[in-house]
Amino acid sequence: MFAGVILTAKWTVNLLVKKKSGNSVHHDRIMQGVSSLVNWAAFYGIIILFLFYFSREKWLFYTLFTAGEVDVTLYLLIVAFLTVSLANRIVKVFTKYVLTSVYEFYGVDRGLGYSFNRMIYYTVMVAALAISLTTVGLDLTAAAAMLGVLGIGIGFGLRNIAGNFISGIIILFERPIEVGEVIEINKKIGKIESIRLRSTIIRTAKEGTLIVPNQYFIEQIIKNRTGSEMLAQVQISVVYGTDTEKVEKLLREAVAMAIPKTKGVLSAPAPDIRFIDFRSNAMNFLIEVPVANSEAKQKFESRLRHGIAASFYKNGIELALTPLLTSE
Repeated sequence: MFAGVILTAKWTVNLLVKKKSGNSVHHDRIMQGVSSLVNWAAFYGIIILFLFYFSREKWLFYTLFTAGEVDVTLYLLIVAFLTVSLANRIVKVFTKYVLTSVYEFYGVDRGLGYSFNRMIYYTVMVAALAISLTTVGLDLTAAAAMLGVLGIGIGFGLRNIAGNFISGIIILFERPIEVGEVIEINKKIGKIESIRLRSTIIRTAKEGTLIVPNQYFIEQIIKNRTGSEMLAQVQISVVYGTDTEKVEKLLREAVAMAIPKTKGVLSAPAPDIRFIDFRSNAMNFLIEVPVANSEAKQKFESRLRHGIAASFYKNGIELALTPLLTSE
């Protein structure tokens, strides 16, 4: 009966929240937070009701094992689970629905807000875990000593994981990269979705989701494309002795024909076509055209290569066999 009352109250509150939604983004966010808290309050309320209802049953307090001077029972395990899970839920609701509004009100940068949220989350969860372990009788002093002894062996055996973990902390504090920024990794361009302690999640247009170890961002050179113009680039290597003026003219014609056929090509700045280098028996040309995003970049480069191939074949321009080396 009491469980039915709790569920009825939950459904009633959710119904009222839905009716009051739609006034503003800030108001909707508060209503979503209230709805989430009510759902979890109902969940924990039923569990507490369960504990209260069976509080006189011997099986609930039967000693499963003894830790020091504490007899660990099913009751203590349930309380420990409730402590950790409740802390996890509260801190997520708080950072998502409360701190987000605070950050927007004070104009806090998105990346900095994300770093604050992660630090708050890990701090609360460590504290909740410590409380739950203490509840079931685990001596944290002994546990710390044991972890200290094992730390050396773990450090040698899990160097990469430890390195990625420390790199994640460095990224969150120094913020060389931030959530929402567009970066280039191994010629793949994507947007940073989340920064975790061990890895960073990057969403690309074609390759899907990339899970990159945090240590990579500390040790490697990363191109940050945020705020910079994106360029579609095509490099051409022709045989030495070819009329360079004619090659450049054909390239300009190919660019002019490819632009109207591709969406996302920007009108400014103007396309840039340059004779960039000599390579043994070859001459290298570079074409750069500004585009709006990575999808437009890939489509335009493909379309332009089609046009160049047809134009060169028609005019008898021979491509060099020497491997093309990038020069920017």
